[in-house]
Amino acid sequence: MVTHERKTIDLEQGWEFMQKGITKLKNILEGKPEPQFSSEDYMMLYTTIYNMCTQKPPHDYSQQLYEKYRESFEEYITSMVLPSLREKHDEFMLRELVKRWSNHKVMVRWLSRFFHYLDRYFISRRSLPPLRDVGLSCFRDLVYQEINGKVKSAVISLIDQEREGEQIDRALLKNVLDIFVEIGLGSMDCYENDFEDFLLKDTAHYYSIKAQTWILEDSCPDYMLKAEECLKREKERVAHYLHSSSEQKLLEKVQHELLTQYASQLLEKEHSGCHALLRDDKVDDLSRMYRLFFRITRGLEPVSQIFKQHVTNEGTALVKQAEDAASNKKPEKDIVGLQEQVFVRKIIELHDKYVSYVTDCFQGHTLFHKALKEAFEVFCNKGVSGSSSAELLATFCDNILKKGGSEKLSDEAIEDTLEKVVRLLAYISDKDLFAEFYRKKLARRLLFDKSANDEHERSILTKLKQQCGGQFTSKMEGMVTDLTVARDHQTKFEEFISTHPELNPGIDLAVTVLTTGFWPSYKSFDINLPAEMVKCVEVFKEFYQTRTKHRKLTWIYSLGTCNISAKFEAKTIELIVTTYQAALLLLFNGVDRLSYSEIVTQLNLSDDDVVRLLHSLSCAKYKILNKEPNNKSISPNDIFEFNSKFTDKMRRIKVSSFSLCFLMAK
Repeated sequence: MVTHERKTIDLEQGWEFMQKGITKLKNILEGKPEPQFSSEDYMMLYTTIYNMCTQKPPHDYSQQLYEKYRESFEEYITSMVLPSLREKHDEFMLRELVKRWSNHKVMVRWLSRFFHYLDRYFISRRSLPPLRDVGLSCFRDLVYQEINGKVKSAVISLIDQEREGEQIDRALLKNVLDIFVEIGLGSMDCYENDFEDFLLKDTAHYYSIKAQTWILEDSCPDYMLKAEECLKREKERVAHYLHSSSEQKLLEKVQHELLTQYASQLLEKEHSGCHALLRDDKVDDLSRMYRLFFRITRGLEPVSQIFKQHVTNEGTALVKQAEDAASNKKPEKDIVGLQEQVFVRKIIELHDKYVSYVTDCFQGHTLFHKALKEAFEVFCNKGVSGSSSAELLATFCDNILKKGGSEKLSDEAIEDTLEKVVRLLAYISDKDLFAEFYRKKLARRLLFDKSANDEHERSILTKLKQQCGGQFTSKMEGMVTDLTVARDHQTKFEEFISTHPELNPGIDLAVTVLTTGFWPSYKSFDINLPAEMVKCVEVFKEFYQTRTKHRKLTWIYSLGTCNISAKFEAKTIELIVTTYQAALLLLFNGVDRLSYSEIVTQLNLSDDDVVRLLHSLSCAKYKILNKEPNNKSISPNDIFEFNSKFTDKMRRIKVSSFSLCFLMAK
């Protein structure tokens, strides 16, 4: 068996061969005519290093080759790179630097391949810096350390030129700033300490000078447009050539100089500040103001305070306007009511307007929701012409929900308006007072068949329940339920009469049974009812006892109405009257004339109630009774008789389809 011993390569001989390869690489980088490396060239160079590193000591030249690797870079930089950079300035120097850095990385990549065997064994065993880091650190120590100051100044100068509107080579700046990042070998120290710190100082100075001029010359909207444009362009700058880590720091500098420093002056500019923008409904400018001031610490607080003050002033002006209208004209009650409706409608419109400001201009920020709430609480708790806001809201709802109200709206518009009223209720401090007024008006709508739509009645109760809780609406819901049950009772009562004809009182009777705890309290008097009415009461009591044994009925005659047929000489007219009026009129079926004292005795009512009844029948529009003496006041000595000569062009006065009584059940 024949063995071939590998010939030992001495250091000088081996390095001389390597020098030829390194020189060829330098020529290629310098653009001199030189053929590219073939795979054979590469293998010869790699093998030479491999052999020189694997020879037996003392011919293992690993340490010497590691040092010569570094020296190759140092020699090339000193002889070629630095001279070419020193003779150029500004943008030309930057272009040369980018080219030299690119070449240097190519040189590192090739040489580290040739010397790769060092990386695999010698370097890893000795924990030395790897070949790539050695190559790059040579550029950092010899080139970067010398010229980074000039480079930084040249870059910042170009950035300032761009800020002034000049065109610059953004790709060049991107490549230069990449060097600051890459030269840190994984650390951002070089970029931050040698470039970014200086850029931020320059940025602060640049925008400080701009702001000093703009704040004096420009209106608030114009200033904000410029500020927003500057922030947009700085952001673009980061995207095009700065490192992404600079974005927040850079924008904070711009914000500080343009906004934080001049926030108060900007907001309070006399004819164009925040007050003026709100006054003139400049929604685009207000949106921009929000976007800008949102960026700075506590920047939105003064904006929200101005917003709150503005809304408070507008609302208070509406209150004063309504007060003035009510006090100046002293109009009829209906017109006063109409003015109050208009006032509530204006408050709703004001709320709609500024809710949209909060949502759209101020992006639903909690500060502005709070400001709006506090502003509305100020003027929503002020009364108008003696009526509290709670009463005004309840009356407004009543006008929408009752038949014949002044608000003629579609079903959708009614739902929308009710939703808005309930939202306003959130600002009313005395919600219980609203509940009382609302309950009384609801009672009138339900008891006198004035409600336009049952669905709307239930809908607002659902909304109120969501806003104020179940306890707030429990009585109102009970009232609505009572009316539903009452309709069922009436049907059953009519069936009861039809199956017991001997009990039929001969009068059509409709009774609504109410639950005591749900309804407002009503005065009840023990009137002596005529026999016809007494029979009705007894029949209903008998029916009701078949339905329940545990509820006590109290008759509320004051809420009842009757329609009675009155035979006058000219014609028979149907009269729609209260239960008390009917009881009084029926007294004249048996006699022609009655004295005041006889009427009081027979009805068993107080003098005040009898005076009111007699006045309504003998002194008002319809004189159903004649009185002696014939004057406008009622006195204990008056005599009354049925006015058989009364007539009217209508066959019915205040038409109603049946008599109506109300009961409170416990």
